[in-house]
Formats: sequence, structure tokens, C-alpha cells
Amino acid sequence: MNFFLAGDIGGTKTLLQISAAGGAREPLLQKSYFNAGYAGLAEILEEFLCEAGASDIAAACFALAGPVSGRRVKLTNLPWEVDADALAARFAIGRVSLTNDFEAVGLGVAALQPADLLTLQAGKPQTQGVRVVVGAGTGLGVAWLSWQDDSYAVHPSEGGHMDFAPVDTIQYELLQYLQQRHGHVSYERIASGTGIVAIIQFLRDTGRGMPSAQLVAAMGEGDAAAAITQFAQQGDEPIARMALDLFLQIYGAFVGNVALAVLPRGGIYVAGGIAGKIAATMRQGAFLHSFLNKGRFTGLLKSLPLHIVVNPQIGLLGAGLTAQRMV
Repeated sequence: MNFFLAGDIGGTKTLLQISAAGGAREPLLQKSYFNAGYAGLAEILEEFLCEAGASDIAAACFALAGPVSGRRVKLTNLPWEVDADALAARFAIGRVSLTNDFEAVGLGVAALQPADLLTLQAGKPQTQGVRVVVGAGTGLGVAWLSWQDDSYAVHPSEGGHMDFAPVDTIQYELLQYLQQRHGHVSYERIASGTGIVAIIQFLRDTGRGMPSAQLVAAMGEGDAAAAITQFAQQGDEPIARMALDLFLQIYGAFVGNVALAVLPRGGIYVAGGIAGKIAATMRQGAFLHSFLNKGRFTGLLKSLPLHIVVNPQIGLLGAGLTAQRMV
């Protein structure tokens, strides 16, 4: 029996799935790995395929968080380089394809079900209109989709690295604070997991609040950004709530900027590892207000469908569709 392999490799985690070609819809095996424990993707694949006990892999598609050009990719937020031909040879895979992680997210939109979406704004959707996918996770991904022939073609980008544009006094201060660290400050420095951590550090260092001992401990024990968002939503932690609110203001403004650039009348899909975890908070106003706050073009932005993708496996769905087509 032939199999196909799909992988979604982000800055923090790798998600792998192996399925039978033309067989049942349920995968043979699906697992998640924290990248910090491995020297590269090949180590993870070795462990995964050994557990799956599958050979005769006809095709594999790996969605990678970094610019893809050719057969070798260096990830943006991880010191790994992935070589498609080396993986094909080492694991006897018939064909290996590398794709940008947000290209895979764009492809995965076609496989979403109604339950996978939380609609912030219904808008006036246009059949076969341009779509946009944006997503904050370890980094900040952007891609857009245009209708070609009988399906959507995905156009990946590095839009998350556009210059951060502050809109008020506190955001100007945040920009200056981060310029001292990085020089150039992109939206990814703020609208991302590491960005949430940077925001709370900024608030602390400028005297706007002090994290509790419990929050400091939670940040040190695991995913610091996840700890901040959890405390902001569930605990009595003013600085965490302030950090999440500022994050959502900047994230919403960025998504609005992207929408103005490409006019996605087919819909805007906010994906990534963060949105699904804070979807309820995103419905409360700060994100949508900043998205719409574009002066004379607020009315235009109100006409665009805006959804949160609550299915965290959208990138894997897209990679799986690509691998299956290769078979």
C-alpha cells in the first residue's frame, strides 16, 4: 500500500500525519513534536516513521515557516535547514515537496467546514473574490489567494515583516522600545507569540504594571505567550489584560492594512496558533475596532468577510491536500 505524508513545521512545533493514498479518511498516525528537543526535521521524521511502521511513502509535502525557493529551505525562527532531496533519499520517499507554511494554510481554506470558522464580520462575500489568510503564531504569516481556472491559487508572502506603523502614543513608545533591541521593527516583532512577551516586558519596563509572581512562574515554566494570554483571559492580572489588548489593537490594524492592500472580497481568514486560543476575546471589540479604524475606508472594510479559523490544523490540511495530489 502507498502512503502520503504531510507536515506543518512552525517555529515551535512540528505536526506530522501519514495516511493511505486513496484509502480511509482517518490518518494512520498523527503526532505533534516540540522542535526544541530536536536538531532538525530528519530526527523527528525518523522517530515518527518508526512509530508509524509505514514504508512505500509515495509523496510528502512539508509546510515550512520560512521563504521557500527551490529544494532547500532555512526556517525563519528556527535554526534548521530542510533539504527536500536529502529527505527523499534518507526515507525512500517517492516525491518530496516543500511549501511555505502560509501557502499551505491558504490551500487548507478549501477543506474547512463551517464549524472550523468563527465569523467576526459577515460582510458581502464575492464569489471567486480574492481571499487573504493572516496568522500570528511563533511568527506572522500572510498569503493571498486568487481564482484561476477552477480553483484558488495561493500566493505566499513575507508580509509579516512590513514596518510596524504605530497609531497612538503608547504604540510610538513601544516602537522606540523595540528599536533599541532590534533596530528594524516589523509587525512580526509584536503580532506574534514572541511579540506578546515583548509587549508585557515593555509595559513592565515603562512602569505601566508589574506581573504577579504566579504569572512570572507560569511564563518561566513553558510557553510564555500562552501563559500571558491565559492569565489575561482567566486571571486577575491587569498587566496581562493590558498586553493582550495592545496586541489585539496592533494585530487588528495590521490585518486591516493587508485588507486595504489586496481587497479580499472573497474573505479574510485569521489563522495561526494564537487566534483560535483567544477567539472569544477577539470578539469583544479591540481587534475589530482596529481593523475597521481606517478613516475614509472604514465603510469599505465593513464590506469584507472576516473569519477566525478555529481549526489549528489548517496548515496540515493544506499540506495533506498537496501530498495527496502528488500521489
